[in-house]
Amino acid sequence: MTTTNTLPGNFLVRSPRMDDLEAVLAVINACDLADDGMLDHTIDELRAFWQSSDFDLETDAWLVSTPEGHVVGTADVDHNQHVRIYAFIRVHPEYRGQDIEPALLRLTEARARQHIAQAPSHARVTLSNWISPADNTTRQLLEQAGYKLVRKFWRMEMVMERAPIVPERPAGITVRNMVAGKEERAVYEMMEEAFQDHWGHLPSTYEEFEHWRVKQGSFDPTLWFLAFDGDQLAGGILCEYERDLDLGWVAQVAVRRPWRRKGLGNALLLHAFTECYRRGIYKVGLGVDSQNLTGATRLYERVGLHVALQHDTYEKELRAGEELSTQSVTM
Repeated sequence: MTTTNTLPGNFLVRSPRMDDLEAVLAVINACDLADDGMLDHTIDELRAFWQSSDFDLETDAWLVSTPEGHVVGTADVDHNQHVRIYAFIRVHPEYRGQDIEPALLRLTEARARQHIAQAPSHARVTLSNWISPADNTTRQLLEQAGYKLVRKFWRMEMVMERAPIVPERPAGITVRNMVAGKEERAVYEMMEEAFQDHWGHLPSTYEEFEHWRVKQGSFDPTLWFLAFDGDQLAGGILCEYERDLDLGWVAQVAVRRPWRRKGLGNALLLHAFTECYRRGIYKVGLGVDSQNLTGATRLYERVGLHVALQHDTYEKELRAGEELSTQSVTM
């Protein structure tokens, strides 16, 4: 049963319901426009998150409204194996600095600490928040609460004025579409292997991959391209069309270790961008760790992508222990 509590200033806080999707997205969009000058979220993305199997709107999300019912703030908590916990706090720019942010931070931290008991006893447990560098209110709050800046993530984009020039593929490599209904698990296994070399990675399940990549309305197997060396899956790129943003989005791109440094990543990106251009999708983008351990940012710059916005990740240690996620790699 949803309960409503009163915050300072007579603001009300409660758990959101599915019919609050548009109101919550409106707050997030207002923050994105004020801080970064561009939208970065879609209602389909938010709906998919709220419908995740291990996410509960009653316990993992909060909505703040005025006494008249106008939604002005939102927060949620997500986790990976209870050891890497993520909080997301947004307050409408017109209502920042009115004690809403501290209240939401307390709620997210309290929920995050409940995960500690479910984490492996030897594991380090952390709580992260990601914010725009322009959101000084939340940044100062996080720093005062003991969070430290640990990572900067970029959204990189490109507007194509002409079809990309597709380079020659590495010798022996063929590229084709994924066969829907037959190859999804092989793609998951390839991506899981390759992403072990990404900072902060923890193993994920096929069910999670299926929820985020296959069962969404944006899933289009004709925008999933796989690279084979003979019968070995060497890499792939999974794209989707974000209709609300009129954007060709690279959800995942990966090359397995034996085929790296041979131009395959470059070939996959330009192959996908060429198909987007052919369909009349002229703007393309992706997200990346600015300090990517495999050097992906240099590849993305070479194909013409530029940094469109940045999000900063602030982290707080909730319990000391063994770090289970990837922090560095030896290539």
